[in-house]
Order: sequence, then structure tokens, then C-alpha cells
Amino acid sequence: MTLWKPDPTFYPSPRDAAEAPPEKLAYVAAFDRSARRPDALAVLDTDPGSPSYGTVVGWTDLPYTGDELHHFGWNACSSALCPYAPHPHVERRYLIVPGLRSSRIYVYDTKDRVSPELVKVIEAEELGKRAGYSRPHTVHCGPEGLYVSALGGYGDDGPGGIAILDHNSFEVLGRWEVDRGPQYLAYDFWWHINHDVLVTSEWGTPSMVENGVVGELLLGRKYGHKIHFWDLRKRKHIQEVDLGDQHQMTLELRPAHDPTKTYGFVGVVTNVEDLSASVWVWHKDGSRWTAEKVITIPAEPASPDDLPDVLKPFGAVPPLVTDIDLSVDDQRLYVSCWGTGELKQYDVSDPFKPVEIGSVRLGGIVRREAHPAAPDERLAGGPQMVEVSRDGRRVYVTNSLYGAWDDQFYPDGVGAWMAKVDAESFTLDERFFPHGDDFRGLRPHQTRLQGGDASSDSYCYP
Repeated sequence: MTLWKPDPTFYPSPRDAAEAPPEKLAYVAAFDRSARRPDALAVLDTDPGSPSYGTVVGWTDLPYTGDELHHFGWNACSSALCPYAPHPHVERRYLIVPGLRSSRIYVYDTKDRVSPELVKVIEAEELGKRAGYSRPHTVHCGPEGLYVSALGGYGDDGPGGIAILDHNSFEVLGRWEVDRGPQYLAYDFWWHINHDVLVTSEWGTPSMVENGVVGELLLGRKYGHKIHFWDLRKRKHIQEVDLGDQHQMTLELRPAHDPTKTYGFVGVVTNVEDLSASVWVWHKDGSRWTAEKVITIPAEPASPDDLPDVLKPFGAVPPLVTDIDLSVDDQRLYVSCWGTGELKQYDVSDPFKPVEIGSVRLGGIVRREAHPAAPDERLAGGPQMVEVSRDGRRVYVTNSLYGAWDDQFYPDGVGAWMAKVDAESFTLDERFFPHGDDFRGLRPHQTRLQGGDASSDSYCYP
């Protein structure tokens, strides 16, 4: 008699995940800004004992052009062990890879191979007709199947929202929302899975973002500035929390991994009144949800001669907080300041009183800080997408944000690089610096780690 066992990379609790073996591979989505060549999945060796450590060891080109890979995720994760959503015999095997511009969704098999193999393409028409959405953005594996957020509507600019895909066939099942209430703009989503609460954030519709930051919309405070709370089981909007329309673009959501907790962090790209960036903590106050600012990162003064056209009138470099990541033990928060070229580390053991405990500089609009492995090479871009290993010891960053934004803020070219930071000493690993030709002319964006990472899994046991 065959005994079925859950995937060994599924963990009941965040504690179990942190004690698991370290990753040996990192999967990186890389895109061609010109849309003349296919985007690709690059595979990096992350095993320090390997002779190919820090190099690209696998590569898979997509079958089409013009996708602009952005965020992607696993088909299954630790949420499969939740008692009310049992899918214990699925595997963390497939990468679900959306094309932000093409609206296609690709399914890649990673089992028993280094370079992922394409097994399915979900065309834009299927996503549109079955779910009513376009421009898929973020993927999470969850209780009803695969959740995919989308920025736009099908045939319309909005509203954006969440589509559900089947765990096994990867077919589009339909729209997740039964009652969306006032929600219109979309971006990220995640949940407090044990409390039946889903949280979403806001960026803008496709027409608001696909050609870069629109000054009139930004100064007119038209980009997203709210977070939304939903009943996860009933798929119903229950409350919105407005951070204030000066706080433009509420992007990445990072809830506590401890399933007994009901707080989380959200990053805000910029404050139009002073160009600062911020991080807020949401939490429950009685029966209502609320949010408060706990981190403010000021803009850095700069000569207009050193600034791109979009920033010359301001005489300063905004931090542009475009990603945050929370360690699996909920003790460290990492904040990427893509504009100033800085990755910050905070002690958030008290989530309401973060303490900055580390900082590294790479790139930046003005500074162009070099990596110690190539001290003479001025870097463009900055720490953008950030991913933390399950044990919290390693932090990976890539430098490209989004094609149109890259071109606005780094008009002389954003380049291509990836770096690794030791979380304890908060110093850069000089042996890990794939860059330039290593990415074959493509721009690296998001990273996923073999066996899961700090932003891939939900846990149902403390």
C-alpha cells in the first residue's frame, strides 16, 4: 500500500520553516524591456559549497515576446497543510509566472531539472473571459486554489482584483470577489489565513502605470492610498483604511507569519508633500482595522544636474520604497529604497516601534554605489525586489523595478545585477554578484527560492 506524504517543503509552522535546510537554487524572473526578445527564468546557484556558486546555472526562455515578467509564485505551499483547506498531496513543483504586459500566465515545471520546463500557457483571453481581469501581477497559493491578483479589467481599465486558478489543472476558475464593495484599484494581496481575513493594496490601473509615473496623476493624488480588508471565506469586502491621499502607491503587503497574530506591514512609495517614503503597520483595534505609520524615510537632497528630468524640479532623491519583506520569525523587516540605492534592516520584534539596525548601499539615482566584488563599476538601479531565506540568514536583492519606471528614473540605463546580504552582519557577500552579461541583456526582477521563502508561504500553526 502506497503511503502518501505531504511535500517535505510544506511546514506546519514558521518555526518549522526556519529550521528547514537552506535553499540551493534561486529562480529569477528577467525581462527584455524592448520586447524584441523573450523574457526568461534564470536559475542561480545559491549553495556556497558549490563550484558554480553565485552564477547562472539554468535558463529558460519564454515562448513569446512582450510579456514583461514581474511577480511569480509557487503552485503550492505550506497553506496546503491548513486543516480547512487540505491539499496535502500537491507538490511545490510548478512556478506560476504572469506576464504583466501580455496578460498571459505561464506554468513551469521545476521538478528533477535545473532549467524550468514549460507545461502550460494560459492566454489573456482565458483570464479575461473567465475572471474578467487583465495584467496579472502577484501569485499566492491558498485555501481555494491559486490566487492571482490583476491590475486591470478585461476590455476595461478596471477594476482590478483577484482571479482563482485550479491547483491541479491550472485552469482559470473565475473571479474571487463576490462583493468587492468600493474597491477599484488593485496591487498586492495576502491574508491572515487563520482569521479568515484577506488584505489588498492599491497601485493603479494599467493606463496609470504602464508608461511610467504620470506626474499629473501623482501630484493630483490619484494613485492608490488605501488598503482593503475582506472576509476570506465569504469573499466579501468588509472595510477600507485610507492612509491619506498624500501617501501615494500603497504597494507590498507583509502580514505576520505567526498565524495567531493580526498585524502586518505595508510600504508606501512616496509622500507627495515631501518625497519621503513610509512603512505602516495595520492591526485590529476592537472590531475595526486600522493602520499607523511606524517608519518614515526622508528624501535626500541632490543637485538638479545629477537628477533625471522627472526629479529635477524637486532637487532631491526620493527613497521610493518599492518592496518590503518580513523574516519568517517576524523579527526583521527589510525595506528597499530603490531611488536612493539602499536596503534597510529593522528590528520589528515590537512591530509598533521598529528600530533600524542595518543598512547597505548599492546603486542609487545619484550615488551609483559599487558592489565590493566590482568596486570600480558604478551601479544603476538599486535594491528593489527583496527576498529573505526561510531561516532569515540570507537576503537577496535584484535591481530592476518595472520597465517604464526604470527608464524614467535611470534614463542612462538601469543595468542588471543581483546581490546577496548576510542578515547577521548585514554585509554584502563578495562571492555572489551575478550582473551584466550574466543575465544575457535582460533585467532581473523578482526572486523565488527553492523550497519557499519569506514571502511565499502561509502557516496555520504557531
